[in-house]
Amino acid sequence: MNYNYAYLVRFQYLGFRLHGWQKQPNLKTVHFFVDKTLKFVCKGIRCKSVGVGRTDAKVSSTDYYFQLFIDEKLEESFFIEDFNRNSPSDIRVQAVEQLHDEEFNIIQHPKVKEYRYYFSFGEKNHPYCAPFLTGYLDKLDVELMKQGAQLFEGFHNFKHYCTKPSPETRVERTIDTCIIEENTELSASFFPEKSFVLIIRGSGFLRNQIRLIMGALAELGKGNYDLEFIKKSLSPENSNINFMKTIAPASGLHLHKVEFKK
Repeated sequence: MNYNYAYLVRFQYLGFRLHGWQKQPNLKTVHFFVDKTLKFVCKGIRCKSVGVGRTDAKVSSTDYYFQLFIDEKLEESFFIEDFNRNSPSDIRVQAVEQLHDEEFNIIQHPKVKEYRYYFSFGEKNHPYCAPFLTGYLDKLDVELMKQGAQLFEGFHNFKHYCTKPSPETRVERTIDTCIIEENTELSASFFPEKSFVLIIRGSGFLRNQIRLIMGALAELGKGNYDLEFIKKSLSPENSNINFMKTIAPASGLHLHKVEFKK
């Protein structure tokens, strides 16, 4: 189905009450609300939206994109204003750019994604923290977790860090960056005095890969794993690990940035 125009729309959303990007029957998803808003803003105009990728339920994004196909040319500033006036308060469009490359495909185009997982430890957090960061009640050895995070950088077999991979799933992937730092960016008056962030960058990730990595690092910080176990988990040879038992809660995960390669 051909459309006269195509646009790249950059927007943000808080995912805590939503069931991820993809439309699902009888569930509130990001794509559902995007299309519901477009139906009102672009009333009577044939259009279609395609997201840059899937996100899990409760996962948020500060930099997400969808490709908008439409039969009429947009007045971009008016579209942003009209969309934001009519969309839910937890979804906000930031920018719109007309695409002149007819071959551009938002799903297939090479890109780098940066995810951030925010967490704290040692005490029960204020309930208002729940949509933004995970609070571990146990004491965590963050310095050891930092060492463990670096082990994930580079090309590895992530078979153990994927939920239900099929025989066709390409489990060998490259992670460009995997570090833990003190959180100095995301803040609120009700946040704990100190919190941390796991930063992961790469071209593509498996289902639940980042949450499984965070889960493994949390177990490392608790003393339930050691660095040697993390190393073995990244190599299918001579490993008796069937699966990683801990997956971190979804609400601490944020898709922080999407960069399209030229």
